[in-house]
Amino acid sequence: MIKNLGELMPKKNLVWVVDDDESIRWVLEKGLSESGLKVETFESAHQVIKKLEEESPGAILTDIKMPGTSGLALLDQVKEIRPDIPVIIMTAHSDLESAVESYEHGAWEYLPKPFDINEAIQIVKRAITPDEGAEEEIDNQPKAEIIGEAPAMQEVFRAIGKLSNSNSTVLLVGQTGTGKELVAQALFQHSPRKEKAFIALNMADIPKELLEAELFGHEKGAFTGADERRIGRFEQANEGTLFLDEIGDMPLETQTRLLRVLSNGEFYRVGGRKPITVDVRIIAATHQSLEEQVEKKVFREDLFHRLNVIKITLPNLSERRTDIPALSKHFLKISASELNEEVKFLSEEVEDYFSRLSWPGNVRQLENACRWLTVMAPSRQIKLEDLPADLKNESTESKAEWTGILKSWAEDSLEKGETELLNLALPEFEKTMIEAALDKTMGKKNEAAKLLGWGRNTLTRKIKDLGMT
Repeated sequence: MIKNLGELMPKKNLVWVVDDDESIRWVLEKGLSESGLKVETFESAHQVIKKLEEESPGAILTDIKMPGTSGLALLDQVKEIRPDIPVIIMTAHSDLESAVESYEHGAWEYLPKPFDINEAIQIVKRAITPDEGAEEEIDNQPKAEIIGEAPAMQEVFRAIGKLSNSNSTVLLVGQTGTGKELVAQALFQHSPRKEKAFIALNMADIPKELLEAELFGHEKGAFTGADERRIGRFEQANEGTLFLDEIGDMPLETQTRLLRVLSNGEFYRVGGRKPITVDVRIIAATHQSLEEQVEKKVFREDLFHRLNVIKITLPNLSERRTDIPALSKHFLKISASELNEEVKFLSEEVEDYFSRLSWPGNVRQLENACRWLTVMAPSRQIKLEDLPADLKNESTESKAEWTGILKSWAEDSLEKGETELLNLALPEFEKTMIEAALDKTMGKKNEAAKLLGWGRNTLTRKIKDLGMT
């Protein structure tokens, strides 16, 4: 039994790193030390628990999966022994479940691998000098099926995890097909209101003249066709969550009524004289820029500020290309089940091809493509020739587009009398290719070099010469 732990004052500049991977320990020790912090490394959770009897660090970074005691089990023990020590969970298995589970156990932060060392340093520094009163508690939550290991999706997972004990209004921003409703459902499932109703309403689907009645309900005889009293979506969502999709399409007059409800939780049914009081959490979503809508005077500024409490931006599929293979596999499996077909899979060449497409329709377009292939592909293994014409044509069109732009630039530059065009273009071309390869490999230089047809040393030299370090 550990005694008198209250007398062990934490050494704020001391950071403990726990990971069974020696290379990870070395990278973190080097980076954190160079930033002015003192670092001790451990290869097992058991060593840390024993060390806590003698010393208290300012923060602990631990891997989630290790031989013997796991990172989450270590976190539980640290919270029991020294709840004041912030624990940062690292994981290579970066999905929504592990993110929420980490926060559930009391993690101060969640750091997916591979990580940027500078980001890790900043997280540790924030942990050892936390904002006063900043505490996070997570309730047990059911699993939400959102796939994504790309860094952009990890930010979304973090936000969902941090909001799991909150009733705050959330604004989801992202292009059509990025999965805003799925994220809204995850926010609901991982919230204190998860046992209550989740009501969704798309503003773009409801005729303008019917929208108020849809939101707030109506009394019998309120208008032609109102043969009986109808309960609106706000009443249906009382004590639960109301998801207002495409909020940017809401008419101004309805915006005014919505603002009143958000201000005092009170409204009248259409044709009603008795105020209705509700307690509803609002999650709104839009593919539009509400800031621009405000400037155009088609969206109320005061409503915008009411909705923009917590903003989560969903990435386009082109910003999370590393997730495409896993998403494809998932959608092919789901489609096979729904359509009563055998499960098909992408050939390596198709998987690579999918990872290079632009996907303007985002995740929804990929899902529809997988559904089409489930029905139309002749064999279990999907080959390039099996793809629908629109996906085949996109590659040709995309190449023609960028080569055409390059040619136009060259012609314009020559017309202006510019010389040494290759000296101007080649560095930018190489920089763009390097950035794309590093994004594709999540920062792994060996793999990026192979994609570019270079050796590791050549890539390192190019990065330095181009000032990309």
